Amino acid sequence: MSGGGLLVAGTTSDAGKSVVTAGICRWLVRQGVKVAPFKGQNMSLNSFVTREGAEIGRAQAMQAQAARVEPSALMNPVLLKPGGDRSSQVVLMGKPVGELSARGFFGEAGAAAKPLSGAVSPGKALHGGRQAALLDTVVGCLEELRGSYDAVICEGAGSPAEINLRRTDIVNMGIARAARLPVLVVGDIDRGGVFASFFGTTALLAPEDQELLAGYLVNKFRGDVSLLEPGLDMLKDLTGRATYGVLPFQHGLGIDEEDGLRVSLRGSVRESRTTAPVGEDVLRVAVCAVPLMSNFTDVDALAAEPGVVVRFVDRAEELVDADLVVVPGTRGTVKALQWLRERGLADALARRAAEGRPVLGICGGFQVLGERIEDDVESRAGAVDGLGLLPVRVRFEREKTLARPVGEALGERVEGYEIHHGVAEVTGGEAFLDGCRVGSVWGTHWHGSLEADGFRRAFLREVAAGAGRRFVPAPDTSFGALREEQLDRLGDLIEEHADTDALWRLIESGAPSGLPFIPPGAPA
Repeated sequence: MSGGGLLVAGTTSDAGKSVVTAGICRWLVRQGVKVAPFKGQNMSLNSFVTREGAEIGRAQAMQAQAARVEPSALMNPVLLKPGGDRSSQVVLMGKPVGELSARGFFGEAGAAAKPLSGAVSPGKALHGGRQAALLDTVVGCLEELRGSYDAVICEGAGSPAEINLRRTDIVNMGIARAARLPVLVVGDIDRGGVFASFFGTTALLAPEDQELLAGYLVNKFRGDVSLLEPGLDMLKDLTGRATYGVLPFQHGLGIDEEDGLRVSLRGSVRESRTTAPVGEDVLRVAVCAVPLMSNFTDVDALAAEPGVVVRFVDRAEELVDADLVVVPGTRGTVKALQWLRERGLADALARRAAEGRPVLGICGGFQVLGERIEDDVESRAGAVDGLGLLPVRVRFEREKTLARPVGEALGERVEGYEIHHGVAEVTGGEAFLDGCRVGSVWGTHWHGSLEADGFRRAFLREVAAGAGRRFVPAPDTSFGALREEQLDRLGDLIEEHADTDALWRLIESGAPSGLPFIPPGAPA
């Protein structure tokens, strides 16, 4: 017998689907329900490695934590990792299977497309391109989860009313119709136009899809809910569908966003704690916002420390007052290297290294800091000189390294995860995780290492000493506990501001029968 299910769709990208899905998962598991998250297809540069060595979106890993289950490839069978404006690496069941243009993946009307290797049988090439050929794989993963859990909470992507993509859809109404999932549409009222968005989303769906659209959830509301209620009543009169809750606006809930490209740059600060520093000084961290930035969530653990201020920067002058500069991961190492040089950031990093001021490179950022890069895989640029700040030579291999290493650094135990095509040959310096350290410049492929509390404190003490700051790490900051607090806040939002009885009926029994059709429906 299959467990219950629900698809959380959105009127737009960034409407709050990821956090609502996580909140529902946390609410359900606190009620004793065995629940799992699911997203059929994700486009993200923020990814994670499961214990079995599969790469999935970080949002699904966060949702699995909300559900208190171990993440697996079943929860995100298709992951697209953009390599530019028009192409993405396709990761299927946790392993990369090729690089495709958007037109090749989504397909063009009347153009036959070959399926991806290992995804479906050769006889299943479809008009819709590679994406449509993966529907059976996605549905199979969802059904396997539903056979093992009481409920599976699915997250959609973008909008379910993207009429240009509907015929090949495997993540919104395509999966909802294939698995007969009720659909809850989330709208961000803080952007304005939420009633028009709810109505328009419904009215652009085909009759068969509208049968599954059960209702709406308002997100990020500020003010007196009683002022909104007349509009919700009118929306129900117009569509025949109820609103299942109004979630208030809350700061600090944007954890593990899907796409680093959405991070606003100059002047923006990650969710740093406002607690006063333990020592006399604060510590300023500047993160170079390189092109195709990936896993920028690595610095969240730094921002969680009292007295640490984290900024994303894109100009050389913004490094002057930084106590630590982080060069983060990227899906375009050579492109990032060129960008750093064009903007004068490469010279600024070299000056910092010469002055003994701290720099940390992570994954692609580590590769950039090395002496030489041989890349016939990602950029196909061949041999390229790196910044020369670390004694490292990098050679890109077609097979991607996906691992969950455990080790020790600065006298502390460290766990991390690796996602990279570049293989580093370290020829000098002091050992530092899988990379090295020369003076105040550190480099490693390990993502997530700063989440280890003891290691993070030891590293920040080294940074403070190198920067000449009287900064003292807090002795009791637990990044894991702070993450759990955030997830509990998401569960509280659902429990306190959504109609949870009605939500459970949706999950258990599906969309209500007799929902009216709202014209005009999807174009033919």
